[in-house]
Amino acid sequence: MSAIRNLLNKRILVLDGAMGTMIQRYKLTEADYRGDRFKDWHTDVKGNNDLLSITRPEIIKAIHKEYLLAGSDILETNTFSSTSIAQADYDMQSLAHELNVASVKCAREAIDEFVNELSATEDQKAEISNQKFVAGAIGPLNKTLSLSPDVNNPGYRAVTFDEVVAAYTEQINALIEAGADILLIETIFDTLNAKAAIFAAKKYFREHAGTERDIMISGTITDASGRTLSGQTLEAFYISVAHANPLSIGLNCALGAKDMRAHVEELSQICSCYVSAYPNAGLPNAMGEYDEQPEETAAFLDDWAQQGFVNIVGGCCGTTPDHIREIANAVKSLKPRSLPLVEEALS
Repeated sequence: MSAIRNLLNKRILVLDGAMGTMIQRYKLTEADYRGDRFKDWHTDVKGNNDLLSITRPEIIKAIHKEYLLAGSDILETNTFSSTSIAQADYDMQSLAHELNVASVKCAREAIDEFVNELSATEDQKAEISNQKFVAGAIGPLNKTLSLSPDVNNPGYRAVTFDEVVAAYTEQINALIEAGADILLIETIFDTLNAKAAIFAAKKYFREHAGTERDIMISGTITDASGRTLSGQTLEAFYISVAHANPLSIGLNCALGAKDMRAHVEELSQICSCYVSAYPNAGLPNAMGEYDEQPEETAAFLDDWAQQGFVNIVGGCCGTTPDHIREIANAVKSLKPRSLPLVEEALS
């Protein structure tokens, strides 16, 4: 049994919170994003947060350390858009591999520094280090396999399945090469994109002995109907990805925790693996900002944990180390959701 599975049987684990929200606090300029290396780049790069792992790694590492101090067990790498497809918006597709490697390095160094700064014996530090994990964040892409970007041509697709698989394979290769403990396929609004990521991961594992990692899968419900953007119900989404035999399946982003509760409860009832949930800090206001306070978000997740719905909790858009601290304190003494006994299918 892997170290993380062993821990999940004992307690609820805590993910970190939003990376973008924290980066915004630094009020970075175009020059900050460019650094010296890209000062003459031919397109604007402000907003390419993943690039900061190369140009301002000290910022990314500092954010990771804030989440560790708040109680996070799992750090998500700053790689939400670190694929050749997503980076094409900045004409930086050639940097995809390097971005992933740099981001894993930031997370890993943050854990090492956090542990070394603790007042503890060397044995205690080693034990704490072994209970902190780096999850390679694999975002949904800015192109979708299930939906047409052209309202006049419903059958048109801006990308092919093979192109998506190739992009995800490059990302997965870099994340594993750099030392990610987990692959986190997240914010899924198109299950076909997610299936391409799963296919890429499984194929990579088969072709590279000794590289297999636990996979976490997290979808996003986009409206009150309980469906993903590409139209699947939660149960249909679960059935579509369960074949990956993931470490966990869960929900993140989109709806705030208040509106996500029913869906998390449903998932907890049908899911044969661990369940994760990391909602936004409510819904954004008219200015696109999040007003839900840390104690409010924590109260929702405390309820889910009390009801036995979850194994992994954290925060998405709008959440900060303060949110994660409140969440971690709320669930630290609560039992994790028990895995159901699943009958073996007939062969």
